[in-house]
Amino acid sequence: MSIENEEVFIEDWKAYPMREPHIAKVVVDVCTGGGEPLTRAATILEDLTGQTPTQSKARQTIRDFGIRRREPIAVRVTLRHKKAEEFLARALKAKDSVLLIKNWDLDGNFAFGIAEHIDIPDVKYDPQLGIQGMNITVCIERPGFRVKRRRKGRTKVPYRHRLTPEESMVFVKNKFGVEILEKERERTYLF
Repeated sequence: MSIENEEVFIEDWKAYPMREPHIAKVVVDVCTGGGEPLTRAATILEDLTGQTPTQSKARQTIRDFGIRRREPIAVRVTLRHKKAEEFLARALKAKDSVLLIKNWDLDGNFAFGIAEHIDIPDVKYDPQLGIQGMNITVCIERPGFRVKRRRKGRTKVPYRHRLTPEESMVFVKNKFGVEILEKERERTYLF
């Protein structure tokens, strides 16, 4: 799929470097429901990213799933800067460098899932750890977005400086060579 104003966005970034988007962070999370699978998922995440994961706790009790309130049920890692870009490039190869338009939100961020962590290149299967799926969320923003998070003098980001989904798609397409589709390709099976 080609985006209408792709050349306009690229020329704008060259003329005004403070408008060129960058990857703010990449969040990788694995939700297992607690217990022994949670420790295995934490080991897998640490091996993949090189950082120690943090645990997320359940907000409410769900008896049907055996989940109690404040019980650890997921692990996640937040990657920034060079580590984020390197991991994202590897994760996109697991998706065959194909994303869908519906993966993007209105602020230019996108998320996708990987069914099996062994699909990521250079990852070996370990029978003791098993196979885990994971969600990957990518936050993309322009320089200057710090004004909405800082403690002193916090303000809103002006509308003209906000990132659009189309601009984010152009950035990801150029940076990582990703193909963006409107709907999934139909699979052909050989029987």
